[in-house]
Amino acid sequence: LLTVPTPSMPSPKYALIKVLRAGICNTDLEILRGYMGFKGVLGHEFVGRVEVRKEWLDVRVCGDINLGCCNSVNPPTCGVCDDSLGYDGVHSNMSRNHCPNRTVLGILNHDGTFAEYMILPITNLHKVPDGMSNEVAVFSEPLAAACRVLEQGLRHMARGGDRVAILGDGKLGLCVAEICGREYLRLAPILFGKHQHKLDFVANSGVETRLVSTCYDDDEQLTVSSNHSNKYDVVIDATGNPNGLTLAMSLCRPMGTLVLKSTCAAGVKGFHSAPIVIDELKVVGSRCGPIEKAIELLEGNDTGKDGVPPLKMEKYLTKTFPLSQARKALECAATKSTMKVQLV
Repeated sequence: LLTVPTPSMPSPKYALIKVLRAGICNTDLEILRGYMGFKGVLGHEFVGRVEVRKEWLDVRVCGDINLGCCNSVNPPTCGVCDDSLGYDGVHSNMSRNHCPNRTVLGILNHDGTFAEYMILPITNLHKVPDGMSNEVAVFSEPLAAACRVLEQGLRHMARGGDRVAILGDGKLGLCVAEICGREYLRLAPILFGKHQHKLDFVANSGVETRLVSTCYDDDEQLTVSSNHSNKYDVVIDATGNPNGLTLAMSLCRPMGTLVLKSTCAAGVKGFHSAPIVIDELKVVGSRCGPIEKAIELLEGNDTGKDGVPPLKMEKYLTKTFPLSQARKALECAATKSTMKVQLV
């Protein structure tokens, strides 16, 4: 733990934010293992209170983690933020996620949330509703990442009647299951995971759950069962495991869609891309999503399918640590039995 100066605001477009609570994400753990080569203050999940910026003073906020040139240059100059290259900004969200000049909170060239203070452009800020607790508001960023799968067109991929599989019962996989289970799909998505106690978190969320071992015909998990091989139109890999991609390819039907949702610093040993070519799979990367949609879901204003209760993300909070015990908190977050860890 280091003592560093309070961050200075590079322009009037920025706000100084007192961090009230921050969440530890698997991406933070991957960065510690070498992902992105980031050096600086970790963390990108947060709720804070604006301390410097008159029109936002004392407002509780969460925020988009990508800082494109539209936040700092007027007008934007990259050809993406100003759409001079002809991108469809409504559907692709190029300016939010893919400005070539971007920095990313706690991930790429911008200090993050594991600190007392942080800065973000005003355009990145979203007000936290008065009735929402800090514990819940921190979930806005990971829940937004899960919403990105639908924002990218899952409805159109699945056409309402296709089969959707989600791999991974970690924090992100469960968030994706919570979101997909609330969509109007005629067939309930199936979440595959290794731990029954984690799968139980999404009971009554509109998804079916299976232990991942049921995907295989043998105890060594070498042969995918004919009941699952090439049976799913959309497979979302949120395992955070380099071997998850291999199973995802096996589950996906020819000309199906494979969504890669998690990041991993490690490579895949013995990975073969032939199934992607032979089965003509559509591979879709998926990262940051709409914070405003996540806040709406956390408020309980959008419950989705009839009979599916509103989201209760606080059930995923395993433990809270003071910032002074950040190292201990990271160690706790890395244990397999842990769900979400937060810092205050």
